[in-house]
Amino acid sequence: MNTNNSELLTFKQAAEFASLHINKNVTTANIAYLVNYGRISKLGENGNTLIDKNELVAYYKSYNGAKELAWKEKLGADLNWALSFDHLKEADTTKHVHRLHPYKGKYIPQLVEYFLDGHKDEFKTEVFVQKGDIILDPFSGSGTTLVQANELGLHAIGVDISAFNALIANVKIGKVDFTLLHQESQNITNALKNFIADANYLHFEADFSQYLNDYDKKHFPSPEFKIKVRKKEVDEQTYADAHVQIVTQEFERLRKQYKTELKPTSQHNFLHKWFLQPVKTEIEFVHSQIEKIADQNTKNILSIVLSRTMRSCRATTHADLATLINPICEPYYCAKHGKICKPLFSIFSWWERYSKDTIQRLGEFSGLKTNTFQLALNGNAEDIDILANLQSKNPEFAELVARQKIKAIFCSPPYVGLIDYHEQHAYAYDLFGFERNDKLEIGAMFKKQSRQAQQDYAQGIANVLNNCKRFLAEDYHVFLVANDKFNLYPLIAEKAAMKIVNQYRRPVLNRTEKDKNAYSEVIFHLQKL
Repeated sequence: MNTNNSELLTFKQAAEFASLHINKNVTTANIAYLVNYGRISKLGENGNTLIDKNELVAYYKSYNGAKELAWKEKLGADLNWALSFDHLKEADTTKHVHRLHPYKGKYIPQLVEYFLDGHKDEFKTEVFVQKGDIILDPFSGSGTTLVQANELGLHAIGVDISAFNALIANVKIGKVDFTLLHQESQNITNALKNFIADANYLHFEADFSQYLNDYDKKHFPSPEFKIKVRKKEVDEQTYADAHVQIVTQEFERLRKQYKTELKPTSQHNFLHKWFLQPVKTEIEFVHSQIEKIADQNTKNILSIVLSRTMRSCRATTHADLATLINPICEPYYCAKHGKICKPLFSIFSWWERYSKDTIQRLGEFSGLKTNTFQLALNGNAEDIDILANLQSKNPEFAELVARQKIKAIFCSPPYVGLIDYHEQHAYAYDLFGFERNDKLEIGAMFKKQSRQAQQDYAQGIANVLNNCKRFLAEDYHVFLVANDKFNLYPLIAEKAAMKIVNQYRRPVLNRTEKDKNAYSEVIFHLQKL
């Protein structure tokens, strides 16, 4: 870079200049973050790092710089942008097994790495755990902490009230016979292909898909149609409704021609309500094939593949996959894609795609695995006897925990009345027959966010910490990732006889599919009182 016409600044000078330039407090640690993650260049020689003032100004005018300033304006200057991980791509935050199955409310693996690895920086001035230490996640969800603990050479135990969550986590960190997995996966793919080979509904779908593709190209050309909508040259809803009516007539004509029934037969449970008849039939067929597999690990992996497939094949619009509204059995206007879309008639392509993707992701993780113990237990973290449960499932791991004790807790407790952790996987509970423990969820959605619900939540989280303390080392660390909008965590720490020694406030980017508003959470660091 040509710096002949630019003033070079030390970190301290850069922080002072930036604070005046944007009228916000900027620390040397903030400047270090910008350098470390390539937001601005590192200049200077002989260990004397300097900053180009013009480049610093340009950063705060850029998209990322403007976003940081806007979020701090809304959420407070204490927001630690270094923990936004905004330099990462989606492929980094969903690496290898972290994308085996969708799960609401999970944090990105880099957050776990940041606090549990061996590095220090301007924000994290202490190394909290060493390789070989034992980590506990009493709200382990889909197993992010367990996976990252393995990568870091740490042993880890997870506890979750949801049997399905425990299954997801154990599949991610479990042993894999890749030869057998590939063979059984291919056997089921071939069996499903033969099962649906002469199905009327596939011929119906092929004909209708061709018709719909031609119709959309003519009446909803991309990107021309979206541009017209944006310029208000066309009334989107009126135009779309008229064309949906025309397309539906052809849809019904072809459906009758091919003698195909699509609508669910009843609304008895999730499986009956949210899957078209052909889709439900295929799901039940694949499930029957999985049930024949003798090897339990392989059986579990392919059950997760089927569950992931089911989630993508529910009878809903593309825009409502995350929050189901009404079952969709006919063509509909899709505002997300700016054209008329249709529901899915078959799971075959999704099953085949996810089977291959799962094997690939498990393979990627297998190359990173360390020789450590990880296990997710299905139970109530408020009273579970971790040692007794481990003893029955992995005596060697239980002996290690009894001798060494657990060094740290890292977890994201549930929110207060915000997510229904069982209902989000209702289709899997229906198909696999897992017992549901909705009423034992801390912060259960049905309790909402009343004052009483908040008090119950605080007591529940404190109960978990008090129960877990008997398995912890004397010099333990507890990290709780939470959006404490009701200011409950000081009370929780008090009830658990712990003290909050630090708080790391981080912005949460791309939190949900539809909510892009500025949002933050705090990582509470607790220790023995």
